[in-house]
Amino acid sequence: MDSDRLKGRVALITGGSRGIGRATALKFAQEGAAVMVNYQQQAEAASEVVEQIRASGGRALALQADVGEPAAVDEMLQRSVREVGPIDILVNNAGVLYRGDLLSYKEDELDLMWRTNVKGLIHCTAAVVPSMKEKQFGRIINLSSIAALGTALAGTTFYAATKGAVLILTKRFAFELGSYGISVNAVCPGFIATDMVSQGRSSEEIQKLLGSFAAKSMLRRAGKPEDIANVICFLASNEAAFMTGQILTADGGRVDFLSHS
Repeated sequence: MDSDRLKGRVALITGGSRGIGRATALKFAQEGAAVMVNYQQQAEAASEVVEQIRASGGRALALQADVGEPAAVDEMLQRSVREVGPIDILVNNAGVLYRGDLLSYKEDELDLMWRTNVKGLIHCTAAVVPSMKEKQFGRIINLSSIAALGTALAGTTFYAATKGAVLILTKRFAFELGSYGISVNAVCPGFIATDMVSQGRSSEEIQKLLGSFAAKSMLRRAGKPEDIANVICFLASNEAAFMTGQILTADGGRVDFLSHS
């Protein structure tokens, strides 16, 4: 273990088998947390994350559940309590992205994004809050996107709408839960090299996309999942104990956002 900022905590990371979720699971384990790695379909990838954590001396468990289904979320939480304990830290990371604009979107894809990106967040938050209230402690970190703040990337309008909903839910839940010692914050990642952004693109297209976003960044690079995991870990730690209802953007300093407040 690298340190003990999260020692004794039990964390649930939805969509924890790959990308930002995977990096966050590994970071949390390094900081001493027992990590519940949620996945929907990527069983092998989730198992790999769990085995890597255990090999380093940490505690981890893979939990299958579709966060868009309340009954599945409740069953997942029940197993966590039985085998490890109630959740202290929830990272609502599970998300899907389907491209489309006003005249080309598909109704079923729009429904799936809303079901996972918004309702999944609601289901998981509602499931962990009762035990957090009992403890008078909880950390909830929601993954939004700079798409929710305004972006020039075409074809992401409806994905951005779901991530905009994440921002207002973050603030409203922070308002509702603060008196119970529960903080709720959100992270807006910029362009991060993950499976989600490479989906449906050739390696040449991916490299071109990475280059274009690196050029828009003050730091002259695209983000890595570990960049976001570090921000999430800060919000989960006692260092952020006096922060709630806040939106942290980690995008490398996008120059095309300088005119935005």
